[in-house]
Amino acid sequence: MWVFDATPLIYLAKVDQLTLISHLDESCVIPQRVYTEVVDTGIEQGYPDARRIERGVEDDVFSVISVDDDEFFARVQRNPKLSDADVAVLACASAHDGVAMMDETYGRDVASTEGITTRGTAYLVLYLASQNVIGIEKARTVIDEMVEQGWYCSPSMYAKVIQKLDSFSE
Repeated sequence: MWVFDATPLIYLAKVDQLTLISHLDESCVIPQRVYTEVVDTGIEQGYPDARRIERGVEDDVFSVISVDDDEFFARVQRNPKLSDADVAVLACASAHDGVAMMDETYGRDVASTEGITTRGTAYLVLYLASQNVIGIEKARTVIDEMVEQGWYCSPSMYAKVIQKLDSFSE
C-alpha cells in the first residue's frame, strides 16, 4: 500500500500527472486528514490541482481512508514538528505495513526511526521510468515541470535524479 502525503499529490496534480500513480501495482490511499487539507481546503481556496486530486479519488486512482487514533498515532501526534496530515500518513503506513509517500525530510526521518519505509515524488517518477511506464524524456519533463511549479529539489538531488534517468538509457 502506498500512503500519500500532501506534497507528492499536489505537485503531480500541478503538472497534471496524477494518472502516473495508476500504474503502481499496490493500492494507493490518501488519509482523510490529507484529503481534507489538499482537496477540501484547496478547492475552497481555488487551487486547480485540488480538483485534479478529487477527480483521482472519483476515478478510483486513490482511496480515502480514515486513520485510527491508536497508540502509535497518539505518540507520534505529540511531536510538534509534524502536522496532523503527516501523523496520519505515518500512522496509516505503520498500521498497514505500507510505504509513506512523503518528501519532507523531517517526516521521513521520523518514519525511519519508526521503521516505516518512505519514498518521495522523485522516487515515484524514477521508478515508473525504470519500469518503462514512462519514457526517460517524459520523466525528465515531469521533474522539471514540478520544479518550475515550486516543488523543492536541492541541486544535488536534482543532479542525482537526472543522472539516474540517464543511466536507464545506457
